[in-house]
Amino acid sequence: MSVKPQNPLIELKKAGQSVWLDYLSREILKKGEIKRLIEEDGLAGVTSNPAIFQKAVSSGPYYDGAIQEMLGKNISDPKELFLGIAIEDVANAADLLLPVYQATGGLDGYVSIEVSPDLAYDTKATMEEARELFRRVGRKNIFVKVPATKQGLPAIKALISEGINVNVTLLFSVERYKEVISAYLGGLEKLEKSGKTALKDVSSVASFFVSRVDTLADKLLSERFRQAPDYETRTTIKALMGKAAVANAKLSYQVYKKAFSDARFLALARKGARIQRILWASTSTKNPEYSDIKYVEELIAPDSINTMPEETISAFRDHGKVRVSILDDVPGAEKTINELGSVGVDIDAVTAGLERDGVKKFSDSFKAVLEAMAGKRDALLAGK
Repeated sequence: MSVKPQNPLIELKKAGQSVWLDYLSREILKKGEIKRLIEEDGLAGVTSNPAIFQKAVSSGPYYDGAIQEMLGKNISDPKELFLGIAIEDVANAADLLLPVYQATGGLDGYVSIEVSPDLAYDTKATMEEARELFRRVGRKNIFVKVPATKQGLPAIKALISEGINVNVTLLFSVERYKEVISAYLGGLEKLEKSGKTALKDVSSVASFFVSRVDTLADKLLSERFRQAPDYETRTTIKALMGKAAVANAKLSYQVYKKAFSDARFLALARKGARIQRILWASTSTKNPEYSDIKYVEELIAPDSINTMPEETISAFRDHGKVRVSILDDVPGAEKTINELGSVGVDIDAVTAGLERDGVKKFSDSFKAVLEAMAGKRDALLAGK
């Protein structure tokens, strides 16, 4: 009798990396897909964003009944209609994941809901909406997603200080990541002084976006390659293709290790504070020339999370190989970043551009989902 090979997704869990699903819709909730992933693949969390909900709302009639019910209560504003279905989906997914939350002592089992992306540069409005979302979902195992913009940093600190779980999203820069960690620790310190909530009851993750770094860096490298004056320069540039994202992530993990082993955090940890785990986001491979599990296999790290779309989860289940890889050749990662600069690709400019672009893309998706909600509302009111 042949022995069934171990599921690589379960092996990831054994290596200290949690698998979260980067997708949420009423369809997969109703069909039991999340429940199956929890039971068979060790799924430990779910993330969502406006682009995900835009896709979900546009995928079929699964939301028509809920929208009709809200219309019957004279709720017709597109944003309120959207929040109604999003909050219900997040709450239902959180209930499914509650046993994971309980079994892991609050380490995993979370579902994320995002503050409206058009508030990314407004600290006060971000805090107000985050508080409202946390209250309305009403589950202890949820995160409110707040972007890692300059304006988001004080919001992150304030929300943590109020005992609100925060998923810091749209994080690209290693330097900005240091500021995010400082905001988290500052929030914990303020919370500890207030005594309103036990430190152990507050959780946060820092979502570091990965594949988009290669998408932009490779585009810039291709331009430099066409302009290169000699063979040696072209060889250097070609060798850097597809290397920026993983190098950037490896250096961020070094920051993570250092920050959560130093005196400032350890003083909080003695009072029950949790590490703000690093989460690899945007891990589907965009370039078909690269492995479809590149941003999983090359970023396997203890005490971390990888949130993957369904396709990447399936691919890793099929042919993933598990080996802690995040600590491989860290000096090489530093060299990669320096060499990128030497050929005219400044990683700081890349990550700053990605942050701006990320906010715009999510804002555009949010606008599109509100337009979709208005369209569904009008069709249902017209009896179509």
